[in-house]
Amino acid sequence: MIQYDEYKGKLKDLGPELEKLSAALDIDGARSQITQLEAESVQDGFWNDVTRSQKVSQTLKQLQGKVARHEKMCTEWEDLTVLCEMGQESDDPEFLPELEEGYAHLEKTVEDTRLATLLSGEYDNRNAIMTFHAGAGGTEAQDWTQMLFRMYTRWAERHDFVCKTMDFEDGDEAGLKSATISIEGENAYGFLKSENGVHRLVRVSPFDSQARRQTSFSAIEVMPEFGDDDAGDVEIRPEDIEMQVYRASGAGGQHINKTSSAVRLIHIPTGVVVASQTERSQFQNRDNCMKMMRSKLMELKAQQHAEKISDIKGVQMKIEWGSQIRSYVFMPYTMAKDTRTSYESGNISAVMDGDIDGFINAYLTQLATGELKTK
Repeated sequence: MIQYDEYKGKLKDLGPELEKLSAALDIDGARSQITQLEAESVQDGFWNDVTRSQKVSQTLKQLQGKVARHEKMCTEWEDLTVLCEMGQESDDPEFLPELEEGYAHLEKTVEDTRLATLLSGEYDNRNAIMTFHAGAGGTEAQDWTQMLFRMYTRWAERHDFVCKTMDFEDGDEAGLKSATISIEGENAYGFLKSENGVHRLVRVSPFDSQARRQTSFSAIEVMPEFGDDDAGDVEIRPEDIEMQVYRASGAGGQHINKTSSAVRLIHIPTGVVVASQTERSQFQNRDNCMKMMRSKLMELKAQQHAEKISDIKGVQMKIEWGSQIRSYVFMPYTMAKDTRTSYESGNISAVMDGDIDGFINAYLTQLATGELKTK
């Protein structure tokens, strides 16, 4: 059957791609490093140095995951090749549905893996911390900010990332004024760094009784998350931190409103302020604040070295006309278009439901090839 001939050709072409990915990901080097780290982890006294043992364990887990994913792709390719040959020999169409579904899945996995090879930044493999800020415009801008908040949490769900809300300030009438979330997963920051900047919305406002078209802005800040094991990279002295506690606002039931569980930390030397109020425990909120504080200070430290600024976050812009990285138009037509890559999508409903991989992929590809537009 001609369908089997077509898939045989596709699978044959995919074979060299898997070999290229193996070289790009340095799978042989990863296997060698796994052997070394496994040997180190069984040595006497390995767990005595907690910081070192945690780093080794984390690195080992990441390397094992990378090798396992590549081996799974290769196994799928081999299985599909055998399935295709069986279908050709029997000239039976019953194998086609499984072959079509399996190839579509493998093709997407290969493309996702290829994009992951573009993540060569120093912090790309880390978790991401995203902060949302509503621009001028009151309720309209605050509603837009909440729509973006939902878009990114849906994107995280699509990729099986863990999304945690660290801080959330409700809008005056609807939406939100500001919020901070952490997105945990391999290469979370590497993928989401493309989203740092101002996002512009054009639509007929549901809050305008005259149904006029409105333009709203929201700014998103994306930073890599730094943990306790990064303490050597930035020093946070207890005497430099001012801690304030207050009652959390917004939804959460009686407990969240009656206890002073929310925490605000101020780094006195730099003036950096972070806050967390989503956890019921004051101690958990403080831990969230310390994560954000560490990332903020690492960002400031990196800004002292010009060559590393772009690897931490993009240039900060005002939340206003002419500074957006992406525009979302709901009226008079539907379109989302990135001003840097010119990538666009007319399916605005899918975009707002978290389907933003096309924008991310276009950014990473152009960044790697040096074609990315800069203001």
